[in-house]
Amino acid sequence: MKVLLPDTLTLDPELPAGWDAVGYSRTEPIPDEHRDAEALVTWGVSADLLAEHARTLPRLRLAQSLAAGPDSLLRAGFADEVVLTGGAGLHSATVSEHALALLLDLVCRLPQAAAAQREHRWAAELGGVRALHPEGPIATLLQAKVLIWGFGQIAQHLTPLLQALGAEVRGVARSAGTRAGVEVVADSEVESALEWAEVLIMILPDTPESRHALNADRLARLSPDAFLINVGRGSTVDEAALAEALVTGRLAGAAIDVTETEPLPADSPLWEVPKLVITPHAAGGRPVGADELIAANLRALSDGSAYRNQIERSG
Repeated sequence: MKVLLPDTLTLDPELPAGWDAVGYSRTEPIPDEHRDAEALVTWGVSADLLAEHARTLPRLRLAQSLAAGPDSLLRAGFADEVVLTGGAGLHSATVSEHALALLLDLVCRLPQAAAAQREHRWAAELGGVRALHPEGPIATLLQAKVLIWGFGQIAQHLTPLLQALGAEVRGVARSAGTRAGVEVVADSEVESALEWAEVLIMILPDTPESRHALNADRLARLSPDAFLINVGRGSTVDEAALAEALVTGRLAGAAIDVTETEPLPADSPLWEVPKLVITPHAAGGRPVGADELIAANLRALSDGSAYRNQIERSG
């Protein structure tokens, strides 16, 4: 049996007996001689090419994505009999780091300090003797009210880091409950949760239901002193509404690692929006533990054991 491994990163999974690994280019169709593969690992492959793989691998039984979200596999058109598995957990550490960095950038007023540095100006208003909890946006994570919308594995990795810095963390997910010791409310209750938050961290996947989940009405539920961080998917935030909120002072600041169109066009108005930090989808991109996940799911395909991170198909 054959598993196809992408050339986007170095992979060396421990293969079960009877399996062979073959590398393939992330930018080219699968060669004819390898279209008998029964397992495909995908990472960094375009949507169009992934859809072609779905059409041209007739013996495929497993499609393993290394992405945290399920959207790319669900949209590719794989046959119903193909098991789909995702990369949930592979990006928890790196995305958590980036989310925390973006948040601290805003809380510690680093954009303002950088602007003052460019002016060769010692920004006394940013340092020296001042209140721990001043009027206006938070200036420390001590006692900060942080809401994470999309409370999956990344959120559960990020939460103790925020708590170690003194933040109070709550979550929003499809269903309510307690996860990792954190109070989580259902999506249907998000409006009241937004009113509580001083920081909103978005880690939602790209699905039809999550498109523009943070729209103008919900942005208005946030305090004008609140900060927004998005390390999920760009489609989950209404960018026009976000820009308006920042320009008009109805939001204290935002930092986004994802945009609805990527790469963000040079003529996008987002580049000029005040109080907005943009990074180029840099939070993930480095799956940690991919070899172990691939090996586990190939074993499951071979012996009938449970898959890790199996993706449910709607309908």
